[in-house]
Amino acid sequence: VQLQASGGGMVQAGDSLRLSCAASGRTLSTYTLAWFRQVPGKERDFVANINWSGDVAAYVDSVKGRFTISRDNGKNTVHLQMNRLKPEDTAVYYCAAGDRASGSRFAYDYWGQGTQVTVSS
Repeated sequence: VQLQASGGGMVQAGDSLRLSCAASGRTLSTYTLAWFRQVPGKERDFVANINWSGDVAAYVDSVKGRFTISRDNGKNTVHLQMNRLKPEDTAVYYCAAGDRASGSRFAYDYWGQGTQVTVSS
């Protein structure tokens, strides 16, 4: 599975961005899909995941109520809608696919290349 993330950019606090991740090589429909983020010098942290059918999602507390993860199995894509962005959301965002729902990066076998999100105050 090859994952390609897109949609990052530079925005101001309070703005919105929608990240997308498209897969090729294999269907994503049986995988749990997730978004992680990483800032320089720190570990890659869990942001959100969604189960294979799209009806169960989990979020890190800091983004609950602001971010929404969704998937379209027909288009082999996963999205992260990010609203009310804060400077602390600045990071490189990675999409990932794995066999089980987990907040651990070690549970995911396939990763996209990352897309930079920068939020200025």
